[in-house]
Amino acid sequence: MSKQFDVIAIGGGPGGYIAAIRAAQLGFSVACVDEWKNSKGGPALGGTCTNVGCIPSKALLQSSENYDQAGHQFAEHGIELKGISLNIPKMIGRKDAVVKQNNDGIAYLLKKNKVTFFHGRGSFVAAKDGTYVIRVTGASEEAISGKHIILATGSNARALPGTPFDEVNILSNEGALCLSSVPGRLGLIGSGVIGLEMGSVWHRLGADVTILEGLPVFLGAVDQQVAKEGHKAFIKQGLKIELGVKVGEIKLGTKGVSVAYVDGKGLPQTLEVDKLIVSIGRVANTRGLEPETVGLKLYDRGAIVVDDECRTNLPNVWAVGDVVRGPMLAHKAEEEGVAVAERIAGQHGHVNFNTIPWVIYTHPEIAWVGQTEEQLKAQGRACKAGTFPFMANGRARALGDTTGMVKMLADAATDEILGVHIIGPYASELIAECVVAMEFRASSEDIARICHAHPTLSEATKEAALAVDKRTLNF
Repeated sequence: MSKQFDVIAIGGGPGGYIAAIRAAQLGFSVACVDEWKNSKGGPALGGTCTNVGCIPSKALLQSSENYDQAGHQFAEHGIELKGISLNIPKMIGRKDAVVKQNNDGIAYLLKKNKVTFFHGRGSFVAAKDGTYVIRVTGASEEAISGKHIILATGSNARALPGTPFDEVNILSNEGALCLSSVPGRLGLIGSGVIGLEMGSVWHRLGADVTILEGLPVFLGAVDQQVAKEGHKAFIKQGLKIELGVKVGEIKLGTKGVSVAYVDGKGLPQTLEVDKLIVSIGRVANTRGLEPETVGLKLYDRGAIVVDDECRTNLPNVWAVGDVVRGPMLAHKAEEEGVAVAERIAGQHGHVNFNTIPWVIYTHPEIAWVGQTEEQLKAQGRACKAGTFPFMANGRARALGDTTGMVKMLADAATDEILGVHIIGPYASELIAECVVAMEFRASSEDIARICHAHPTLSEATKEAALAVDKRTLNF
């Protein structure tokens, strides 16, 4: 007899482990299946986010920013340092330690909430009498069964056609986080979140970085006023960014990687680099699930077909996170995981895609929620815009970090906030206030009337709200 559970979550990343914990809180018997391994072959809970994504990238971003500030910014504060050296193995070791802390923390949370963990790959075996049999293939093989299955198997980096990742010279996000030394010349294909963050890390540490982007505009998904500000900041830092390129043949040689491309002016070019990071998006990971065994429907590219409430075509089989439609963001996966667990319990779990925040953890940081000015204009929706620069914010001046601004968009008739876009210091933290405001359908006037502590960066948000009505007080 296989072990029986009410709910089985396949995948131990943000969507899966959070769904498992919430289901357990609601009184269900729950199992979580995950195949990630650490360097010793043991479990490494947390999925791509914890192991080769959100967490390790932020650890390296912090380390590289500290190094950059020590070498370039500390002097203006009266802190004079000489003979600064770089220990890449120690930096990578710190990153690995941060990852392990998160791995161990998730394992503790599952145990605390009485979720049974199975280390291995989960795949469908059969559906019978209202339950699904799942095979767990790890160090050994065993079968478990559950009434409800939550699929949270995440995504994988998308490779260029004909150019697979070797994680030595041609790198995905995984290889980009594990370099043992700073490459002299680093190329990146794709100027999205991963490309900019990894480019920033290795540029701060000394690499000559060139980014090739296929789109004719920089950060096409970002409000273009903010994107242009970001482009100027990154160019000033020394990142080389080419837009509107068409990448051709990529060759591996004894001295590195050669990338043939046509630039934005239509001229043939060649980029010679020591390492190449490819960050052109991600694809849903359904490898090994054996969906055909039970008739689970997938799209052509492998993503699982779900409705608005994350139900698949099979009764009591759900899917969340990167493996379904919507933005591939860890916090989106978490919210869907909670919502599904609550729907299984007969509650009304809810995820509002319009108030999911986005963040790029570069310097300056870029964060936004809601719609861009370009999107609103395309819809024919009249809006008012208010902006406030950090150069006029007292806390930003004290920090010595005044690049960027806050931009708020509100409906021209009702004043409801439709989008907020921030580029500048701690934008990732400042955006939370705007998410709350939009979730409660606040107006720009509501933010403008709220007392913000002085001196804080959040005052820039208030001033942007005041600017919607053309009555800023400090600019």
